[in-house]
Amino acid sequence: MGNDNNNNTCDSRKLVPQRWVQLAYLSLLALLSDWVCFSVAAAPSTFESNFEHSAASIIDIFLFTNVATSFLVTDIVAKFGLQRAIQGAAIFMTTGCWLRSGFNFIPNIFLPSGGGEVVGNVLVDYPFIVAGTVLVGIAQPFFQCTPPLLSAKWFANNERSTSTAIALNFNQIGIATAFLVGGAMATNAEGLENYFGVIACMTTLVTVGTLLQFENEPPIPPSTSELEKLIKGEEEPPFIESIQTFFANKGFSRPLAAFICSIAITNVVGAFIDDVMERGGVTGQFQIDLAGAGFELAIVAGGIILGGFVDKTKEYKKVTMFCLAATALLVLPLGLTDHYLGREPLLLVLALLGLGMAAGPIQPINAELAVDITYPGDETAVESVQQIGGNLVSALLIPVAEAASKSDYTLLRGVPGLESDIRGDVVLLIALAFITLIFFSSFDAPLARTIADEAADSQLVSFLDSNNNAQYLATGKILLKLLRIEMENCPINMKMGMYLIKPP
Repeated sequence: MGNDNNNNTCDSRKLVPQRWVQLAYLSLLALLSDWVCFSVAAAPSTFESNFEHSAASIIDIFLFTNVATSFLVTDIVAKFGLQRAIQGAAIFMTTGCWLRSGFNFIPNIFLPSGGGEVVGNVLVDYPFIVAGTVLVGIAQPFFQCTPPLLSAKWFANNERSTSTAIALNFNQIGIATAFLVGGAMATNAEGLENYFGVIACMTTLVTVGTLLQFENEPPIPPSTSELEKLIKGEEEPPFIESIQTFFANKGFSRPLAAFICSIAITNVVGAFIDDVMERGGVTGQFQIDLAGAGFELAIVAGGIILGGFVDKTKEYKKVTMFCLAATALLVLPLGLTDHYLGREPLLLVLALLGLGMAAGPIQPINAELAVDITYPGDETAVESVQQIGGNLVSALLIPVAEAASKSDYTLLRGVPGLESDIRGDVVLLIALAFITLIFFSSFDAPLARTIADEAADSQLVSFLDSNNNAQYLATGKILLKLLRIEMENCPINMKMGMYLIKPP
């Protein structure tokens, strides 16, 4: 009984409340970055009429910049640390947002004019929009590629999947915000200017908080596996070397494929959300925006729920296979046209929300799975590889899906009441999900990080039981000279053995 109490004391000392502050800032920065990326997705006509450039082109500029920067994130974080990298990226993003908005919106918001007359000049020149978009595109990979690193540094082994899911998928709320706020505000030039200004102000507030409160690492490692890395003096290799090491691991390609499949399907559905809704009978723009926002929120909710389950069970493979199968089935109603099934808005919306709940969690779960099997590899490098692969495949798949959407195939031919046509783009997505499911089913790699945590914990319990020294453990002091950490009431099993124990 005494040992249980001491273990609880140890756990409470190893985990610090600051971890939630860290997670909140990284999640908010991810939200804001994708809000900027898709800021005009809900009002493309307003943007195009004012700048004479398509909204899609500015999104492409953002995404290509994102992919290019993803190759640099790992080495920059390794050199400057998580804190400085995130703070620097936040400053880049804030600068980019102010370049896009300018300052003319300020009198429009705080000193609104009467009769619809606009105060000051409306909107900045297009080159400032491009420059600002590039700066935000440079910043975003630092928020997308670091969630597994943040989880490893700050969260316990039974919290990592959940924390990664929150940080990794919180950008989806940014997309949902773009649909709802952008659709409501960006109805004309003045509204678009004010809309960009609101984004700039909110980004500034979050960046100031990041500069004041975001930290590099906790005083005490949250898990035995993370502590062991510090003891061994593990240094992260250059990104190129990490890539070679990852692909030498036979299990790495399976979670990579699952991650790419998930991000590709969600990106394609998000890109053509208007078409998906309209062919299912949902034609009002506000209803379409709500459906799009609901899809993005379902991705976040699914990641938190299933991520929590995986944290407790470590059933990465079973959960991923279930999600891939569910994704393939739930994509089906999105492509039905004409006849009975193709004009059921309720069926369409339910399928869309279910798809978000099923496809969304695949990304954070397989980010954590890849980190687990490549331990003690660089967590940021793992996520960078997955993000690069996912974004590149998405960029290639979107035009293919657009072309395939022009073809229809008959489903359940001759079945009264159920015969329907299915669009070619959905056939493509279903095939992608099933192929990935078959490929992933052969996954059989050891969970190296989980094994390290469990082995050390079991040896620690054995040590406590064999020595039966609860009173000593309750008041003892362990000095870890190698890490320069002094801890009270918290026995640490280092490198599968006790290096230095000093009783009081």
